[in-house]
Amino acid sequence: MTEAGSPQGPLTGKIALVAGATRGAGRAMAVELGRGGATVYVTGRTTREHVSEVGRATETIEETAELVTAAGGAGIAVPTDHLDPAAVRALTERIDREQGRLDLLVNDLWGGDVHVEWGKKMWEHDLEKGLRVLRLGVESHIVTSRYALPLLIRRPGGLLVEVTDGTEEFNRRYREPFYYDLAKSGPIRMTKGLATELPEYGCTAVCLTPGWLRSEAMLDTHFKVTEENWRAGCEQNPHFAISETPVFVGRALAALAADPDVARFNGQALSSGGLAKVYGFTDVDGSAPDAWRYITEVEQEGKPADASGYR
Repeated sequence: MTEAGSPQGPLTGKIALVAGATRGAGRAMAVELGRGGATVYVTGRTTREHVSEVGRATETIEETAELVTAAGGAGIAVPTDHLDPAAVRALTERIDREQGRLDLLVNDLWGGDVHVEWGKKMWEHDLEKGLRVLRLGVESHIVTSRYALPLLIRRPGGLLVEVTDGTEEFNRRYREPFYYDLAKSGPIRMTKGLATELPEYGCTAVCLTPGWLRSEAMLDTHFKVTEENWRAGCEQNPHFAISETPVFVGRALAALAADPDVARFNGQALSSGGLAKVYGFTDVDGSAPDAWRYITEVEQEGKPADASGYR
């Protein structure tokens, strides 16, 4: 937390809610907001006493809150199931009671990968699992916005950020399987609708995607590498060379949150790589990977893996 007499960050005094901040992009976004001096409410289902269906006890919202505070902000962990309207209502009432305002709402809720049956046709996919994917990736966002937006619109300048996977252009193609496609297209469409409804209150809605994210699960489960030796993963998939740390999209969010002219992006689907060109931030290694351009121009075209010119 910023102490009296210490340097003020660009987000000092801002109140943020990062819904889905247990790990990955959500955690990094919360931490980077804290680095800017913000007070950040971080929510999720995995705590030091309870593990969600994602099944990863190694990351908790308490740890995220501590990282936010260590970075220079104030992290506040609130265990929340965002499919429970009463819990989300209680969360927003708490923020109102404690802060009296909300400047930034980030809907980074997901956790549906464990239910996706990759490679199956729509009619082959387990229906219950498919509907759970939609609840986690779409309904949770709707419930959260329903209760948080009345607080956000109380003051002009509020920003809603929907987080998804893939740019609007890339997601025009079918992101099979069926339920995954709907879950990842949903936030882009929700942004379009809310970008129409929010401006009369002086607020803005955007959608944001990371590139190929080197999340905790991507490193230790899918590629069985660490952040220190992540390039060893290129032996399994050479296109992994375009991947980025979660910090990259965290810096993208922090830049948006600090931009007094952020309304110019209202309704747009933005990417970490694209925003790096606008704001000039980099990933932790000093590079600025433009993953979705690479995926479109190199990987999808069947060209040999070569990230030169893309990071």
